[in-house]
Amino acid sequence: MSQDNLGFSASLDCIDQKKQPSSNGSSSRNGKDGVYTVELQSKKKYVEELEGTYDPYQNREVEHPTTFWETLFHLLKGSLGTGILAMPKAFAHAGFAIGVVGTAVIGFLCTYCIHLLIRSEYELCKRRKIPSLTYPTTAIEALRDGPRCLRPCAKISGTVINSFLLIYQLGTCCVYTVFIATNLKSAFDSFLKEDIDVRLYMLVLLLPLIFINWIRNLKSLAPLSTIANGITFASFGVILYFLFRNAPSIEGKSPVGKVADFPLYFGTVLFALEAIGVIMPLENEMNDPKSFAKPAGVLNIGMVSIIVLYIGMGFFGYLTYGDDVQGSITLSLGNEPAAKVVQILLAIAIFFTHALQCYVAIDIFWNGYLLPKMADSGKKTIIWEYVVRTGLVLITFLLAVVIPELELFISLFGALCLSALGIAFPAIIHICAFWETSTPMERGILVAKNMSLVLFGLLGLVVGTYTSLEQIITKFSK
Repeated sequence: MSQDNLGFSASLDCIDQKKQPSSNGSSSRNGKDGVYTVELQSKKKYVEELEGTYDPYQNREVEHPTTFWETLFHLLKGSLGTGILAMPKAFAHAGFAIGVVGTAVIGFLCTYCIHLLIRSEYELCKRRKIPSLTYPTTAIEALRDGPRCLRPCAKISGTVINSFLLIYQLGTCCVYTVFIATNLKSAFDSFLKEDIDVRLYMLVLLLPLIFINWIRNLKSLAPLSTIANGITFASFGVILYFLFRNAPSIEGKSPVGKVADFPLYFGTVLFALEAIGVIMPLENEMNDPKSFAKPAGVLNIGMVSIIVLYIGMGFFGYLTYGDDVQGSITLSLGNEPAAKVVQILLAIAIFFTHALQCYVAIDIFWNGYLLPKMADSGKKTIIWEYVVRTGLVLITFLLAVVIPELELFISLFGALCLSALGIAFPAIIHICAFWETSTPMERGILVAKNMSLVLFGLLGLVVGTYTSLEQIITKFSK
């Protein structure tokens, strides 16, 4: 049991010792205004007494806190990556009608599940009297307070979530490397006499990717994130010109796609919409974390903006280019100079975003596992941190070289990791975090509501992963 849990349990014991039960299961104590009756069966009352006026947000000490707008820019940049450019292909899989409705529904579910996760973290921090928790530690502490059948899984839950986060973040960085190299190749091919292999472009990118991932805090990444956002929105303006210079038409476009391709659509949309890996680091690093989950806070403003942009890009991109649209719409724009400029600009923007995505993987691997073991060893940890940062970039580079298929791996990583991380796990955590403080009726509602999310997430994980892997095997067996 952790020190936090020991303190929590000790406090409960102290309350029990101060209260002598009567024959009817209650006890009395003299207060300033008279006699108060406390039901021993009411754990909710105990929790309220333990929490007191402690506010985790007021007790956070962040070395490099980010402002509201810096956090919003980080969230937008973390979501407005290669995923939005793959949305027209996703709509080609689902059909334009299913694409619009499905993206709105999935976007709402993703946002709702993030709120569940943030709410659970705040409740557990307040209960434990600690300033913040990461995603894995939130799961551990939640399961320790959850139903008795789940409590033995508490310790392993952190490792499971960290594994999914590592796979997703490194997979995302791999996809980014492929995207940058593919777009640079498309942009420069028309100016070069020889056809250069996309892997050579990846090799040229290796050192710049290593150097940008040596930036060690989010505060220093904020200017790069702002520049990337500016480049991205400017590029989207040019893409919109290509989409609307001729009026898009639904003629020949399917409102409903093939059912067999729906899992590919689902995985791509999840990959595009979910920024679950950066959500808690962003919230924990804010100078005013209360503004993150407010109705008009960072999360809702960011996610609504993202959903609208994704639906628009997917819908009009599919109507313009039809079923022939490629995995990234930038590769379907043609050979005009403006198209080449967009490809280069977006390659630069995604290059900056690589560092933000890799930040989470580095935080998990270095701060979560290696640094605690090296703290007392007397070694120069700063040197080893740079070694780890370089090593993780090399891993994503090698994956990109071996597997340079953009569309299929976007769908795979979305279905495999984000169905669990973005939907199923937050729902389970929410059940456990509020289990002890809920009445039997509240527990029934809590379980029914959240288990429907868990089942939906697991269905997407199994079907989406299977379909993506089948497509990948078919592609490489040709």
